[in-house]
This record gives sequence, structure tokens and C-alpha cells, in this order.
Amino acid sequence: MQHEQYLQNQYQLDKKRIEVTADELEKLMSDDKLSVIFVDLRNEEACDYGMIPKATHIAPKHLQNYFEEWKQLDLVILYCQKGEVSYNEALRLKEQDICACSLQGGYAEWVLWDIKHRRLEDVERGLRKEFHKKLFTPFAKAINQYELLQPNDKVAVCISGGKDSMLMAKLFQELKRHDKFPFELEFLVMDPGYSQINRKVIENNAALLGIPVHIFESDIFDSVDHIEKNPCYICARMRRGFLYYEAQKLGCNKIALGHHYDDVIETILMGMLYGAQIQTMMPKLHSTNFDGMELIRPMYLIRENDIKRWRDFYGLHFIQCACHFTDTCSIIDPEGHSPSKRMEVKHLIAEMKKSNPFVEGNIFKSVENVNLKTLIAYKCDGKKHLFLEDYE
Repeated sequence: MQHEQYLQNQYQLDKKRIEVTADELEKLMSDDKLSVIFVDLRNEEACDYGMIPKATHIAPKHLQNYFEEWKQLDLVILYCQKGEVSYNEALRLKEQDICACSLQGGYAEWVLWDIKHRRLEDVERGLRKEFHKKLFTPFAKAINQYELLQPNDKVAVCISGGKDSMLMAKLFQELKRHDKFPFELEFLVMDPGYSQINRKVIENNAALLGIPVHIFESDIFDSVDHIEKNPCYICARMRRGFLYYEAQKLGCNKIALGHHYDDVIETILMGMLYGAQIQTMMPKLHSTNFDGMELIRPMYLIRENDIKRWRDFYGLHFIQCACHFTDTCSIIDPEGHSPSKRMEVKHLIAEMKKSNPFVEGNIFKSVENVNLKTLIAYKCDGKKHLFLEDYE
């Protein structure tokens, strides 16, 4: 390390100090006098939701491969979701005579810091210019093609705090600005037991993006905390019930969820590979438990990569799932793989796309081109029908 004295004088960083703040991070990363590397320790799925600019993703178990290389650097800065794992790993690096520190509060704290530096006007202008074709056009197309909106509808736009639902809220606002026909919007956020910092990230992002959210609370996270089998599925079902109930109280007749094109094709494959069934995520559904309520998915034709490009273009950062299972720094299995089946399918599609660039579109169209005459059996209204019924 060549600039030990400089780090101490300029940033009060010495061998004993373990953490740096988001303010200090910004200055350190832009200091041309220093050789600094910035390392994201979270798992791949978390990184896919967003990373701090200039960061490199390295799993904790692989850090030792870089020890000798990092001894030549002025500083190694580590971060995880909340700053717990990165703090311990920084201590381990210091024991190897590496100048290292952890980002205080982790990625979640940095997101709050970063939100303060964004401009609403730029984001809204982008939906009318740079991202109109890739985002607003397929949004409007899905609404028209699948007849998702009718005059005088009142829609509860359900916001989880992630990139998809936040973008959906902005697209609905843009559609409302066009004023083609009358409809009303409620921007609904359910707090199922978020940590204080994740709740604040959602509130601050909503304020930044000009989304007037209605927040209500539930105890879903606590309810599913001790469920070992399919906790995510049960959590999703419970969330939907709470959202329907609150939306109906507000006078809404529809709830809108932020599932996109990639969610649809991944769900088709997941049903086949893990559920032994052929089915898809429908663009709209009637509620079976709440009379007169309907679920719509207006992001149905929007590609996830285009959502990511929008997010990254404006330097926006959102929360992941933020439940008790993912809102930790220790969600990496012994092999470094994500526990998510959806992530496995996402990787599978990416691999197939290397040899067949049309694979995503083909998966999507496969459920539009079903021929019942070529199926051994199918179900309709809960009743199973065999091909022998019509075989002569």
C-alpha cells in the first residue's frame, strides 16, 4: 500500500478503522490518487436487482483467491446487504495485512443515500423519449390487447418496492396523463413486516418518483417465518389476499401486479420442469374470493432487461424481496448458488438462447398455440379429459 498516510490524513482511515460511510465511499471511489477495489458480497440474485456502480461481485468463499493481489492495493471496500457479513470479512482481510473496510449499513443504507441525488423530471421525461418504445409502448399494447382497463375502472397499483412495480406505477401515471378515457388509480403498498431501513427505501423512492402511496401494514413475514415448505408461495398467496382486501376497501375493482414478459416465460418452464404441468401466468384473472375484483398484469409484454436499463440509466436502486429470508447477508448456500428455482430457470433460458435466439419468444408463443388434439390429457374447470374421449 503506497498511500497509507494519505488515507489517514484525508479520510481518517487507519488500520483500526473497519467501516466507511456512503459519503466517504463516493469520495474514495473517485479519488485518482488511490488504487481501490469495491466488492459486492451478496448472492447473484441480489446483485441482479442492482449493484453500487463500479462494484465487482465476488462470493465470500472466493475472497481468499485475491489476497495476494489485494495486498498491492491502497484499499479494499466490501459491502453486503446490511453490513454484517462485510464487516466480518473486512476483519479477516485485515488479518492478512490487507487494508480493507466495510460499507456502513451495507447496500440498503447506500440506496437511501443515493436516492437523495436523483431527479424526478429526468425519469418522467425518459418514459416519453428514451424509453417510450421499449416500456410505454408494450405497456399500452398489453392493456389494449388483453383488455385490461375499462372506462371508470379504479385500479390499485400494487407496489412491492422493487424495480418492476415502481416502473409500473410510473407507466400508469403516464397513461393517466394521456387522458384517453376516465379511470382512477390508488398506489398501494403493503408493509408485511419490512425492516425499518427497507420501509424507508420504499417511502423515499416513492417520494423521489412522485408516487403518492397508500401504505398499510400486515404481519405476513412473521406468519411465514417458521414455515419450512414453500414459504415464498404461501407468502405470495397471503399478500395477494391482503392486497385484494385493502383495494376493495378503497373502492377499487382491480389490482395491478408488476409481472413482466420474463416472469411469464419462466413460469411456463417452471410449471413443466417442477410442477409437471403446462400453464402460464395469465394477463388477467377474476378473483375467486373477492366478488367483483380482478387482477391485471399490464407489464406482460415488457422485457426485464429493458426495465433494468431504465433503472440503471437513471441510477435508481430498489429493494429486493426484503423478507426475513432474503433480507440478510447470509443467503448464499455452500456452493454459492441461489436457492431460487426461478433463477435456475432464468439461467437455463439464457443458455438455450446462445444457440437459439428465438427461444424466449417460442416459449411465450407455445401457450398461445396449444392444440388440444395433440395432448394426452388436459383439465378444464377442474375436470380431467383424456384424448380417448374423442378418439374414434
